[in-house]
Amino acid sequence: MAAVIAPVEGRRGRFVRRGMGDAGHSRYTVPMSLSPPPGGFQGPVKRSITIAGHQTSISLEPIFWRALERAAASRTLPLSALVAEIDVLRIADRAPANLASALRSWLFANESNSKM
Repeated sequence: MAAVIAPVEGRRGRFVRRGMGDAGHSRYTVPMSLSPPPGGFQGPVKRSITIAGHQTSISLEPIFWRALERAAASRTLPLSALVAEIDVLRIADRAPANLASALRSWLFANESNSKM
C-alpha cells in the first residue's frame, strides 16, 4: 500500500511524519502545491538502441524517453543518433557515468538551459 498523503495546515512546503500507516508504511504529508507528474510515477522501460554499430539496452523512465524523442526531433536526428552524440560526450568525461545517468543529466541540463 502506498504512503498516505494529506495536507497539514500550517506546514506548507515541509514533509511531516505522521506515524505508521497500513502495512507498516510511514505516513507523510506533502504540501498541497505538489502533484504527481502527468501519467503518474512510472518505473523504467528498457529499450535497445544501436550506437556505433553495437546494440545496447538502456533503461529509462517513460518521461525521459519522451524527452529524448522530443530533443531528437527538434534536432532532426534519429533517437539513436542523439543518444550516440551524448554517449561520445559521456565517454570523453574524466569519470564517465553510466549511459542512462548521462542521458538523464543531459536532458535535465538541456531543459534547464532552454528555459534561461
